[in-house]
Amino acid sequence: MKISVIIPVFNESDNITVMVNCLLAVFDKIDKYSFDILFVDDGSTDDTLDTIKKNRLAAKCINYISLSRNFGHQNALRAGLEHSDADAVITMDGDLEHPPELIIEMLNRWELGFNVVYTIRHEHRHLNIFKSFSSNMFYSLLQVISEIELKQGMADFRLLDKKVVQALKHYKESDIFYRGLIAWIGFNQSAITYFPGHRHRGKSKYSIRKMIRLALNGITSFSLLPLRITASAGVIIAFISFFYGVYAVTIKLIGNNFVTGWPSVMAGIYFLGGIQLIALGLIGEYLGRVFMEVKGRPNYVITESSIPYTHNSRQ
Repeated sequence: MKISVIIPVFNESDNITVMVNCLLAVFDKIDKYSFDILFVDDGSTDDTLDTIKKNRLAAKCINYISLSRNFGHQNALRAGLEHSDADAVITMDGDLEHPPELIIEMLNRWELGFNVVYTIRHEHRHLNIFKSFSSNMFYSLLQVISEIELKQGMADFRLLDKKVVQALKHYKESDIFYRGLIAWIGFNQSAITYFPGHRHRGKSKYSIRKMIRLALNGITSFSLLPLRITASAGVIIAFISFFYGVYAVTIKLIGNNFVTGWPSVMAGIYFLGGIQLIALGLIGEYLGRVFMEVKGRPNYVITESSIPYTHNSRQ
């Protein structure tokens, strides 16, 4: 049986060789499966692709797909999954924060009949405070507003059975969020908790902007509740405004003094304006996703590959 390890990489030239050596050491401990490593170069601007090719000369189990530009981590994962024909696929990052040794336990769980073996990162004490706080907020919010259950610390380090990969290939949405989609899709799933390793070299390429975009994708992909909350807020404010207007007219008609002034008026205007802008932003986010889907552009474009049957996404 064949096991494929899919690794999206972006400017990770300093980590490729170490990553390959660690994986090969794990493969040597398992003799009942054949393994291959599929690197997906997500438009790297350093010599990542050249380093992959050099390692491939020494290890024929290495394959690669090179994308024409940086299409994002999720689309790089998509490219790897859509070109896999293995009996099981393991996805992981190429910076060694996902410990390769855990592959053995993943395969043990797979042999027990689990179709998905996902990992939960045990928060490291040196983790950036902002990243830890924002991650907690995101998972807590998603638990409340969506129908899926995402556990705090879920990572993209996971094993997927072939039947799960085949099911995922049918989803062509442009802004895909695999953590949510895999939780939503079902099948028999099992979790493994792990302590993240230390990055061998370099810094994380996942910027704050990319994290925010991933969070928005996760929220808008699996819930309409933000739109419903905004609509409900609009109804409540409309009722309050109506009754306040009736109250003001009544006070005026019976001849009592009515306190007026710019501060109260402007406060109300700014409040309503803020609600309207939030509503427009939410509607725009959802409409933007529809617009991107309707255009039907490829989710990635391949320029070079060691696999002969590659194709661009949506084909």
